[in-house]
Amino acid sequence: MKGGLHLDDATRQDAKKCLFLVCGYVEGVMRMLEDDSVYCVDALKQLKAISGALDKVGTLVLQSHLRHHVVNAAQRGDADTIVDELMEVMKYR
Repeated sequence: MKGGLHLDDATRQDAKKCLFLVCGYVEGVMRMLEDDSVYCVDALKQLKAISGALDKVGTLVLQSHLRHHVVNAAQRGDADTIVDELMEVMKYR
């Protein structure tokens, strides 16, 4: 089952904002790795912020998928395929 990435404008903007933050956090961690004076816990906090922002984007995309693809899966006759896809994705969450 394939389909488009159905994100409303507000959701798309939220996701993009989170991903821009992730880019900044990753650049910060890269700089931290080059600086022996950085405290490990500070780097761990930045890594957790990256993880949290990526989780938020994943949640936004999942919500969109549920609204636009899963809700009508039984009517379309592809409920088993949708469930299989979601189970596969959930392995990585």
